[in-house]
Amino acid sequence: MFARRPAPLLATCLLAIALPLTAGELVLQAPDEIDELLAPYLPEEAGNTRRLQGTLSEILATEGYFAPEFTFREVDGEVHLNIDPGPRTRIASLDLAIDGPLDAPARADIVRDWRLPIGQPFRQEDWNTAKQQVLARLLAGEHADARLLDSEATIDVETHRAALRAHYDVGPRYRFGNLRVEGLQQYSPELVARYNRVVESGQPYREDNLNTLQSTLQATPYFSSVQAGIDRDAAEIGADGTATVPVVVRVRERSPRRMAFGAGASSNTGARVEFNYHDANLAGRAWELDTGLRLEQKKQTAYADVFLPPDPRFRRHSLGVMAERTDIAGLQTERYAFGAQTVQQRGSVEQRLSLNWQNELREPDGAEPVTSRALVPNAMWTWRHVDNRLDPRQGTVLMGQIGGGSRATLSDQNFVRLHSRVQQYIPLGRRDTLILRGELGYTLADSRHRIPQDYLFRTGGAGSVRGYAYQSLGIKEGAATVGGRYLAIASAEVTHWLDEDWGVAAFIDAGDAVDSLQDVRLALGYGLGARWRSPAGPLGVDLAYGERTRGFQLHFSLAIPF
Repeated sequence: MFARRPAPLLATCLLAIALPLTAGELVLQAPDEIDELLAPYLPEEAGNTRRLQGTLSEILATEGYFAPEFTFREVDGEVHLNIDPGPRTRIASLDLAIDGPLDAPARADIVRDWRLPIGQPFRQEDWNTAKQQVLARLLAGEHADARLLDSEATIDVETHRAALRAHYDVGPRYRFGNLRVEGLQQYSPELVARYNRVVESGQPYREDNLNTLQSTLQATPYFSSVQAGIDRDAAEIGADGTATVPVVVRVRERSPRRMAFGAGASSNTGARVEFNYHDANLAGRAWELDTGLRLEQKKQTAYADVFLPPDPRFRRHSLGVMAERTDIAGLQTERYAFGAQTVQQRGSVEQRLSLNWQNELREPDGAEPVTSRALVPNAMWTWRHVDNRLDPRQGTVLMGQIGGGSRATLSDQNFVRLHSRVQQYIPLGRRDTLILRGELGYTLADSRHRIPQDYLFRTGGAGSVRGYAYQSLGIKEGAATVGGRYLAIASAEVTHWLDEDWGVAAFIDAGDAVDSLQDVRLALGYGLGARWRSPAGPLGVDLAYGERTRGFQLHFSLAIPF
């Protein structure tokens, strides 16, 4: 709220000048910023000028103009309204009172960060925002019961100065107590505790920690809704006045079993249909079973994976088995694999450690079939620092991995595979983004013979080198394209967004997969594309020209669940 100190008689009279009830089109004459401010509130006809004057005065007051002058004149059937807003009121003083056990550094920080400093023009919206920001800051820390007791802006219309006063009570300090889970039927409280990384008994209360716990649990497959809060009624007050409160997590469990069907198409592997079955409570132990069948024109896959809840070190372990058949670029493969994996998030770095065994039958067109087996330990690290994980506009993504096999441990060939990728997102103005991508790979081995294709390199297609068919860049073996030991890819793309949903892109890609460095001859592709920010994430369609093949390729991907 604000209060006005009495103004001199002259100013009061000037404010009261008005014509009687008047008909005629209203024409406003005022400075541009005032015209823009008042235009939405002006009637087409003048009407009761005294009432109009009062309405406009209230609007001007919210922007710091408390002594405006209004003049009405009739000109050729029109009513001309001239407004002189007068001097703008500025902040002259601030009385910020905070009661309660708030330590001196926190108190000093609040005063330092106050959003409406002395000398700044007074605006009602800024005044409201500044008060709420202080309250939000107190509530976000240890003071969950903080409240604004009183506030007032006293306006001196003669000197055009505002005196601000805000009075807060922070309430007691809060600390987290024991975690209590309500609403569980199929699962145990231990499951919730396994996902809890931020709310620890005895630690100072932080609103953000509660929100993080809530969003983490909401993202699991176990719960359809989650609410995390504190039980103030069960608070235990310590000798220093600090209140220790239980943390209450109220959940509604999701049905653990569900089936899904879908269809789609991509330029890489063609049209597809798929079926998926998911059980989030396998064997009554909160293990996740994810199994399905995906049938594509060039690839057919059956898989089953079991994911365990996080362990005490917040690692997620999983086991999986897969059977797959492909027919791509003249190369037919049949592969059977099973493996185990551990995933751990360490700050902004995701670490994946895995052990996989696979048996592969490779049948190139025009060449002899080959069977390859490999037992491969692999480590992969991904570092993400982007503004949006689904649709980045600024930031960096780095990936690096190393793995290998040995004849001494169930592999047909000795090899070490190294693979790295970097993506850089650079904003260019408000609507444009530059995306730079680089990728390098090397399989260290005496020969690529008897090494499964997963541990060699082919490229071409969407997501790699556009302008060429999917995995068509590699080593020729008969009429087929097979993987080589070296990979190099570079890409640059500029995306221009026409509006919030649609954009266009121009790009250039270069890359190749070869068996020796002497054979590197980067295949160049470039073209144009369209982008759509769909509810499921960004989708793109690209038309690219491949200089090596002297032909065009259309690249796209579309998925529809049902």
